[in-house]
Amino acid sequence: MKSLPHQRASRAIPTAILLAAALTSCAGQGSSSDAKPSTPAGSSQAGTSSGSDAKPGSVTAVLAGLPVKAAASKASYDRVKNFGPAWTDNTSAPGGHNHCDTRDDILKRDLKNVKFEGTSKCTVASGTLADPYTGKTIAFQRGPKSSAVQIDHLVALSDAWQTGAQQLPQAQREALANDPLNLVAADGPANMGKGDKDAASWLPANKSFDCTYVARQIVVKQKYHLWVTPAEGTAMKKTLATCPAQKLPTESSPDVVLKP
Repeated sequence: MKSLPHQRASRAIPTAILLAAALTSCAGQGSSSDAKPSTPAGSSQAGTSSGSDAKPGSVTAVLAGLPVKAAASKASYDRVKNFGPAWTDNTSAPGGHNHCDTRDDILKRDLKNVKFEGTSKCTVASGTLADPYTGKTIAFQRGPKSSAVQIDHLVALSDAWQTGAQQLPQAQREALANDPLNLVAADGPANMGKGDKDAASWLPANKSFDCTYVARQIVVKQKYHLWVTPAEGTAMKKTLATCPAQKLPTESSPDVVLKP
């Protein structure tokens, strides 16, 4: 017996419903809220090691925003060629063109009881350093033993070269090398022991300075668009976990800004 038209239509409805349901299910899988965005190969953000509970504007939040990559090659690194002559005043960094070289700017900022040579207001002849790296008090005297106090780049220039500085314009690299934010007067042997190590390989023996040290490194890396390595980011996060109230350093912080 032949089916009537209305009977054929009636049997077709369930099939159409099933097909629509299948299509809806497939579309739902493709747009699920659990789907994760893709991350470019070889790069992520420090947030993966810093945690998502960082307060906006905190040092930890700045760390979380830094890219995380493996270190680039050091093969082409050349201090003078890549970052300019040491302690030049011809720089766009704070203190540039003030007629004092960068080394004396930092000595004048970080030493106590500063005395100058003759009538100079730049050339530091002597002073006393409360060394942040060792906790010792060091007498500075310009002359054969002046290396007892050295000026350290918190983010070593070689490390900066391997974490993004190769892509910076020459003028910006020279600013990085002379930026008071990235410089501190420190015990000479401690500075030599640090070398070009990052926070994963070296932290000051004076543990009370660790958080300030790491915070300054993080802000320098943010300012100059550098990245951290996975191990470096993890070490920084571990250090900051011991000082949740650590203040974010700025160019106007008392321990950063140069003295007139």
